[in-house]
Amino acid sequence: MLKAEGIVKRYSGHTALDGVSINVKPQSVFGLLGPNGAGKTSLIRIINQITGPDNGEIFIDGKPLAPYHVERIGYLPEERGLYKKMKVGEQAIYLAQLKGMSSSEAKKKLKMWFDKFDMQDWWNKKIEDLSKGMAQKVQFITTVLHEPKILILDEPFSGFDPVNAKLIREEILRLRDEGATIMLSTHNMGSVEEICDDIALINKAKVVLEGSVNEVKNKFKKNIYRIRFKGEILGFTNALWTNFELVHKEQDKEGFNVTDIKILNDLSLNDLLKTILPHAEIQSVVELIPSMSEIFIEAVGEENIEEEVAA
Repeated sequence: MLKAEGIVKRYSGHTALDGVSINVKPQSVFGLLGPNGAGKTSLIRIINQITGPDNGEIFIDGKPLAPYHVERIGYLPEERGLYKKMKVGEQAIYLAQLKGMSSSEAKKKLKMWFDKFDMQDWWNKKIEDLSKGMAQKVQFITTVLHEPKILILDEPFSGFDPVNAKLIREEILRLRDEGATIMLSTHNMGSVEEICDDIALINKAKVVLEGSVNEVKNKFKKNIYRIRFKGEILGFTNALWTNFELVHKEQDKEGFNVTDIKILNDLSLNDLLKTILPHAEIQSVVELIPSMSEIFIEAVGEENIEEEVAA
């Protein structure tokens, strides 16, 4: 659906994008990830034809990006762009008309969305009277109202409480299931795990990691298993010897031993179980799969994280 090939963008000596290529599959949620300043917003602005690349090309449905593609894209920028003195309903209709909708068509669809988001009483309120989260709801609706085939959402959960964040996540998944292709730029790694099908991680202007969420998580797993058991811990750990590494151990509130064990030397989980069964009454075995937050930190490095926090 959406493809970027070798995108390069420079700003007065600074390279924001250095040969970036991504492929967003039709009817999927694609996570565009990276620390602040990595180049995500530069790529999004190029796709929206706000700026152009110095090199490389964007394709939509196999065709080079062209002005008419704007009508097929819904864009929710991180920097919100509502007019504070306008009334909610008036502004929503105005923005819908900019996307080619008639006033009557916009009113009909807005009523449906306002009912769904419990916003019936907001129509005549001014934007400046709304909370950040309420204004965010308005902007999300105006972004999706014209039913674009491609949605680009930059930090769509910013300003929302958990209840409304869940509501927006559910709407994103519904829009995907009904045919939309969605690019999601966010620092909310929990949402990435919940709703993204594929991701690309940009760091220092380059794509450093890409693939499906499951593929990426499997790539970063460490062959570590959490074993919860009853038994004498000394005999248990002595049995591990050189083929297994005890990474962590503790005792839980119910008195069970909980250990994290890394399997070494190309051995399997079965080999580990054969080793420890004579010394333990096992209650559970779970493979430890890294979270997207852990993968993000490992992939971009501690130095980048410190720079992002400072920023």
